[in-house]
Amino acid sequence: MIEKFSRLNQYRCMWILVFFDLPTETKRDRRAAAKFRKSLVEDGFGMFQFSIYIRFCTSRENADVHIKRVKSILPKYGKVGILRITDKQFEMMEIFHGQKEVEPEKPSQQLELF
Repeated sequence: MIEKFSRLNQYRCMWILVFFDLPTETKRDRRAAAKFRKSLVEDGFGMFQFSIYIRFCTSRENADVHIKRVKSILPKYGKVGILRITDKQFEMMEIFHGQKEVEPEKPSQQLELF
């Protein structure tokens, strides 16, 4: 099969990045922030940086489902941003630990059950 029609095409597969800055001054704020992070992890997101969580999706439609879930769990206070990019765009990211460049992790193969 020609690659551009492949189910796991780099232009079809998507990454969702959730950026957030949540208040943590009170116990209630900390609890809400922890609940938001825990909900992201339960939905398959992984921590990229402290306030940036990412998730790989096999299609735009699948990404839409997860974005809708994130919107449904938004905390009452704070800032949350959601960015959707293609796997090809994600591949072009340059990541550094200190001054040393590292390769971004390749997504693990995920099984989808319908």
